[in-house]
Amino acid sequence: MSPANAAMQDETDAEQTSGYWSWWPSWRPTSMSLLKSAESKILACLQNDVWSRFVTLSNQNRIWTLKVTNKSSHKHKDQAAKTPLVMVHGFGGGVGLWIRNLDTLSCSRPVYAFDLLGFGRSSRPSFPSDASLAEEQFITSIEQWRQSLGLERMILLGHSLGGYLATSYTIQYPERVSHLILVDAWGFPERPQPQLQGSGGQGSEVKRVSPPRWVKALVSLFSFFNPLAVIRAAGPWGPGLVNRFRPDFKRKYEDLFDDDTMTQYIYHCNAQNPSGEVGFKAMSESLGWAKRPMVQRVHLLPPSMPVSMLYGERSWVESSTGNTVAQIRGKSPTSITLIEDASHHVYADQPEEFNRVVESICNTVD
Repeated sequence: MSPANAAMQDETDAEQTSGYWSWWPSWRPTSMSLLKSAESKILACLQNDVWSRFVTLSNQNRIWTLKVTNKSSHKHKDQAAKTPLVMVHGFGGGVGLWIRNLDTLSCSRPVYAFDLLGFGRSSRPSFPSDASLAEEQFITSIEQWRQSLGLERMILLGHSLGGYLATSYTIQYPERVSHLILVDAWGFPERPQPQLQGSGGQGSEVKRVSPPRWVKALVSLFSFFNPLAVIRAAGPWGPGLVNRFRPDFKRKYEDLFDDDTMTQYIYHCNAQNPSGEVGFKAMSESLGWAKRPMVQRVHLLPPSMPVSMLYGERSWVESSTGNTVAQIRGKSPTSITLIEDASHHVYADQPEEFNRVVESICNTVD
């Protein structure tokens, strides 16, 4: 048996239990089985061949993984020769969110998607409270995942938090990445510093208005909790809470599902015991800024590494960050694409244009 096969476990393996949190299901209407059911309903929409397994890492953590290949058997040989595309989801996400992209992008090359450590159906270990150590735990899991599957090189695509981690991974393991694609990546800019009134007749900077005390108090209070604690604390009202505050997820996929399939999936992804979000909390400051902004490290990418940055025109992520990255990298290959009428979830808002752009980028590799 090959090392890669030895590291794979079928999805019918027993689901993980959460030990300390085992009393919560009586309050929260969720479980790994319900998450599996919601995901299965989503993945049933795929037309191409899907391989789905847990990939066991050297530390026994498991990474839930999909491999999608072209259904036309005569193309499998051609596909095998092409560099695979690996897709890394963002905070609170999972492989199911790529449902609009997997079929198209796997027409000419293998596509892998996995649930980040601590998210979705992957293992949910404890994370350190130190930002650099939490980041390193994510990166180590990605590298061990790659080793377990025997992937020599890949086109690495990351969305939001996944973009931040994909960049960090590429800095550490550049020989494994043929092209880095960043989709509305989180954590790149430095947190703006308050501007002070000019003194002594020098400068004319306007002093930034300080937030009200009650806002500061709320931010301080919520800093003690994990980002998604409210979903778990809501208990049986959690699913309704997701529907109420994230109705956009239902709209983005309404031509595929006429019910709450996608919001149920989001709920079950994030109502489990917190793990990856603990790692994210360690890496972020209040209001979501990264403690270790990636713009401070992008110069560590190899000068020859091609980087493509995609942004949604209506996203809360500033596309100007892409210009900053391009300036830092100088003559290194860096492209910036703005996708019209798309918000943060570019891949779901404008899937046809997103797929076209990503496929075009992949074709530059092979």
